[in-house]
Amino acid sequence: MAERSQLRLGAFLYPTGHHIAAWRHPDAQADAGSNFAHYVELAQLAERGKFDLIFMADGVGTRGTDIEALSRTATRYVAQFEPITLLSALAAVTRNIGFVATASTSYNEPYHIARKFASLDHISGGRAGWNLVTSSSEHEAHNFGRDEHYAHGERYERAEEFADVVTGLWDTWEEGAFPRDKQSGLYFDPDKQHVLNHKGKFFKVRGPLNVDRSPQGHPVLVQAGSSEPGKELAARTAEVVFTAHQTFEDARAFYADLKGRLRKYGRHADDLKVMPGIFPVVGRTIAEAEEKFEQIQELIHPAVGLALLSGMTGGVDLSAYSLDGPVPPLPETNASKSRQRLLLDLAHRENLTIRQLYLRIAGARGHRQIVGTPAQIADEMQHWFTGGAADGFNIMPPHLPVGLRDFVDLVLPELRRRGLFRNEYEGTTLRQNLGLRTPQHPASAPLAAE
Repeated sequence: MAERSQLRLGAFLYPTGHHIAAWRHPDAQADAGSNFAHYVELAQLAERGKFDLIFMADGVGTRGTDIEALSRTATRYVAQFEPITLLSALAAVTRNIGFVATASTSYNEPYHIARKFASLDHISGGRAGWNLVTSSSEHEAHNFGRDEHYAHGERYERAEEFADVVTGLWDTWEEGAFPRDKQSGLYFDPDKQHVLNHKGKFFKVRGPLNVDRSPQGHPVLVQAGSSEPGKELAARTAEVVFTAHQTFEDARAFYADLKGRLRKYGRHADDLKVMPGIFPVVGRTIAEAEEKFEQIQELIHPAVGLALLSGMTGGVDLSAYSLDGPVPPLPETNASKSRQRLLLDLAHRENLTIRQLYLRIAGARGHRQIVGTPAQIADEMQHWFTGGAADGFNIMPPHLPVGLRDFVDLVLPELRRRGLFRNEYEGTTLRQNLGLRTPQHPASAPLAAE
């Protein structure tokens, strides 16, 4: 088990970087979304830095219908690889780093997800994780025979059952279920196969899963919702939670709330790692960091900034309002309720105009943004980690590959100097490196209790 004295790190990779104008930066790989060599470089760079995992967000549809804005951005799922396919290929060119991919419970079937992530776990030698999302975009619904997205409450209810079916399928086989004994002719032991026979409100799945038991027992379960249903789902099922907070106080309150919910599900605080996203702009001096940030901020096209803000605050058309006027009252969204609330609170707390708000979120989209020296960035990370606001962080480089290289070469040495981050991997699986327990097969639980 990894020690709590050292933080966990994910490399959150958008193709060209997290800033909305990243692809326009002179040092960015503009065709990154369809450039496999680019991803190989990033994966090996993150592994050199001893990151716990690479995280790939995903959406099953282009986000937005404003063709003017879409044509000027590379961060709205316009042209990029499907993540499980990509991570399976990256597993062949890495040895230790974990791979977490997003897959929606709204627009997939549990059997598909169970099979794909179990396969990725075998291909990678036990380094796979599933980021469970319910989808937040109306545009995804239109690609799957629906006129509108599932209602917020319904899609979380569906996700609860979906997660149970997936983990049930992952428990199809006990350890040692496949002797593959040529002498006796026994390929698998029938007594170690467990057929699910699930019949629920949303799904009817017999099983068995046609993939051997995962090297990790189960791939790691990751979740990112911060709404009330999202937190409850995470407390029951998640082992890692990616989240977004602007202030230390909000992050600490979320951390305490989420960890406090675990006990009623028979879980311990160490069974779940909370990893907020941070967007670091690193300079050897504060002046250099600020210059880097201003350089990329100047590349934002107003149509792109406005479309980003509209999408993240619930899909409301803001074009009728003055960019230099206040953010208007908005109806509650059916998309990401927690992110809408975070952004509206930020606008009201700091009295931001529409333009000022989209400039504030153009890089981190509501996550914590830190512009500074390696020591200043490490100070902030250490404060959140030691102060009970985070178990680690999901690092969101501004543009790639340079933003990730800056973090690996400049910030990680500072974290290591303080004893806050590993020098070498603790194990060979994602669970071992994150300090997570291996799930026990239900059939072996009575023996363990004796």
